[in-house]
Amino acid sequence: MSTLINYFNLESGLGITLYSLCITLICWVVSRFSRTLVILFLKRSLTKEAFGETRLKFTRNSLRFILGLIGVLIILFTVPVFREKVGYIFSGAGILAAIIGFAAKDAISNLIAGLFIVLFRPFRIGDYIKLEKGNMGIVEDITLRHTVIKTFENKRLIIPNSVISTESVLNYTIQDKKILSFNNFMIGLESDIDLVKSIIYEEASKLDFVIDNRTPKGVIDNVPEFDVRLIEVTDVAMHIQAHIWLSDPLKEFKMKSVFQEAVYKRFNEEGVPLPIPLRKIIS
Repeated sequence: MSTLINYFNLESGLGITLYSLCITLICWVVSRFSRTLVILFLKRSLTKEAFGETRLKFTRNSLRFILGLIGVLIILFTVPVFREKVGYIFSGAGILAAIIGFAAKDAISNLIAGLFIVLFRPFRIGDYIKLEKGNMGIVEDITLRHTVIKTFENKRLIIPNSVISTESVLNYTIQDKKILSFNNFMIGLESDIDLVKSIIYEEASKLDFVIDNRTPKGVIDNVPEFDVRLIEVTDVAMHIQAHIWLSDPLKEFKMKSVFQEAVYKRFNEEGVPLPIPLRKIIS
């Protein structure tokens, strides 16, 4: 480092600029090289499942930040004019510590929360999650500060790690990607329940992404592939619910739309009456 300092004239603006660029370049090269070595080591040391894309990206982000910070500190403490300014700042160490502590509180909490997310893995990059406030999407990245979620509108939701780590997270894909979809239909009180169930069953069998989740014994015993039940009767309607297993939770919205449309078209063709709401008129 002393050889590099002596090579540049750190008393001139040009020398400081060239020196800073040189340090930046060195840190960038070291960052690329060290990240590659660390990632190769982790991949060999851990199983594919234990390593994962989440830890890969978090490790890259961490090394990039740490080496960038080291580069900034080297420039600050080796360039005389910068070192002098830093000395003035640290002369008021008590006030500085209070200011830095207050400013860095959120940053540190985000960093620790991000580390816990990576270690305990309530969700990983590529997981389909839903948060308490109803936000849902695919986890795209986990950085030192925040988590990036790609929504179904192709927007990016940026949530600080300290915030998302305190929320209840519904993870659709952490253990098993298949999902049980609940589909509701309202029919009139005079409807033929057996006919309605047969229509729903027939249309369900035509859907894509549907899987047969019956046990081998269930198949032998001829247990229905889809569970279609009457679950409620009100003053004006009967509530029928169909339970359908899907291979991919991301396909549920599309499946529901196709399924609802197909079933209600069949209801219309078969003359299945729909519920008519009762209104009390006060004269």
